Amino acid sequence: MNDQKVIISTDIHKELQSVLASLKYDKLFILTDTNTHDKCYPAIENVPSLQQARIITIDAGDTHKDLQQLSSVWNILSSEGASRNSLLINLGGGMITDLGGFAGATFKRGLQTLNIPTTLMASVDAAVGGKTGINFNGLKNEIGSFYPPLCVIIDCTFLSTLDNDNILSGYAEMIKHALISTEKVYRQIISYDPIHPGSPLSPLLAESVAVKEKIVQEDPKEMGIRKALNFGHTIGHAIESLSFTKNKPLLHGHAVAAGMVCELYLSYKQTGFPTSKLSQIVHYIKEYYPPFYFDCNDYDSLYEFMTHDKKNEAGVINFTLLSDIGEVQINQEVSKDLIFESLDFYRESFGI
Repeated sequence: MNDQKVIISTDIHKELQSVLASLKYDKLFILTDTNTHDKCYPAIENVPSLQQARIITIDAGDTHKDLQQLSSVWNILSSEGASRNSLLINLGGGMITDLGGFAGATFKRGLQTLNIPTTLMASVDAAVGGKTGINFNGLKNEIGSFYPPLCVIIDCTFLSTLDNDNILSGYAEMIKHALISTEKVYRQIISYDPIHPGSPLSPLLAESVAVKEKIVQEDPKEMGIRKALNFGHTIGHAIESLSFTKNKPLLHGHAVAAGMVCELYLSYKQTGFPTSKLSQIVHYIKEYYPPFYFDCNDYDSLYEFMTHDKKNEAGVINFTLLSDIGEVQINQEVSKDLIFESLDFYRESFGI
């Protein structure tokens, strides 16, 4: 797997022109969704190298990260004569970088891609690391591949287009990165107010991206330590899937925040995570993230979703847990009773 270049930009117009001038491609495509076409594309539309680009716009929202939308992208690439030497720029949040990345990975067995994340979630997580994919058969990211872009250009200018829910969604991944990193990063993250910041977010964002980059470089295809990045996601993805079946869809990061509460409890019970830090983090998450309402009648459905997690081996639900900040324990088997106990803990913590 090729290393990807990550640029933290302060001038997206200048940075993008410089990157494009350094690349060779025969045709240029830009993938947007209905939101990023209106709110984000204007920030780059006057870049000289983009003047002959073909714009592809698909429906916004994770519910549209599906085979139908992927097929529509393939169709346009095919009808417009894209080749393996073409370049696809993915301008958007995690849905666009995931789907666009997978389109790039599969069209003619792989064309060149470049990610410009426009959400905090995509900046610190989805756009970096080379994971691509779509949802399928009601399951999150069920079909996909590892296919890193040539470059990721992150510019905080785009974050001004986001509402608080989307800021918090991305910040949940920054909390996760802090928990699997160091005490220093952890203290910085939980002392920061993402809604009423007293200082710029960009230094914390850069540090968060660096945490993920380091892990991905060590384990690009998730054979070992990269599983650290799945902390909070085994239960988080299940909660996210349940939210869709209830027609009350959660943003990914909000589901991960709930998943982290549950998996920190599992960490406390199974790998000795300190109770003082458990309380501190749960208090912080409660301060910013609204509860997701479910009851004990949903437990079996949540468990069923967990059985489809991609980290599972031989039918065993495979958790990433913590014994302390930065002390990651991968490949942890947890009993069904303890998983249900963690769901009880979440509901009790949030007064559900």
